[in-house]
Amino acid sequence: MVPQRVAPIFEEIGARLLWLLVPGECRICGASLIRLSRIPVCAKCLQPPEPLSAEYFCVCCRTPFLNAAPLDEQGRCRLCRQGMRGFDAAYSWGAYEGRLRDLIHLFKYGGIRPLGKVLGEWMALAMPREERFDRIVPVPLHWVKRCRRGFNQSELLARAIARRYGMPVSPLLRRVRATAAQAGLSHSARRANVEGAFRVRRGVSLEGLRVLLVDDVMTTGATASACARALKQAGARYVAVLTLARADRRPLAATGLVQEAA
Repeated sequence: MVPQRVAPIFEEIGARLLWLLVPGECRICGASLIRLSRIPVCAKCLQPPEPLSAEYFCVCCRTPFLNAAPLDEQGRCRLCRQGMRGFDAAYSWGAYEGRLRDLIHLFKYGGIRPLGKVLGEWMALAMPREERFDRIVPVPLHWVKRCRRGFNQSELLARAIARRYGMPVSPLLRRVRATAAQAGLSHSARRANVEGAFRVRRGVSLEGLRVLLVDDVMTTGATASACARALKQAGARYVAVLTLARADRRPLAATGLVQEAA
């Protein structure tokens, strides 16, 4: 008799073997798949979505805005003017919505690890070609969440970026305490939730180095800021953030549900 705690493992293996034998349907649009692949998504849905675009961006954090009102003469938003961002620059490929959001969910929660290479190649396109870095660091998961998920999605994305720069991924950050889910929290609550949650591994010095911090999604930037502060405390001279997608709050700002400058 198979122990109860082992049975789900055999069920997952059986499901994956069945997928290899019978392609089934695209997990994004539902179209019939015509070839075997480790990624259960059709060729159409694996085409890169449109990059995030806006007429007005903050020059530092690249937050999109409806108009220029939240920006100062240098093009900085309120948070960047007040020094509330721990990082120096931020780049993202697309908006966290539609097909890109579905693919990220399939990657993270559906356990489709091979998607990391495809998605990582897209996000690399968002990085200016002239940028150079000494370290590429993924945002870490708490060890409990990593054990449950089986992998850190940010680390898999970072590997694709690292190939572009010809350097290994450097998992230098630790998440020293579990935090509540950020979803549904205000910006100030998000900052408080992750404050002090990250530390650079003991004995690591980043003195004078340029660091690229990699994550899958940026919402308010609170997690990225907390990580960047930890990296700078270890001596990093410059920290840029690269994410696959970022939450676009302009539709909510247009309805008055959120303050656009926040």
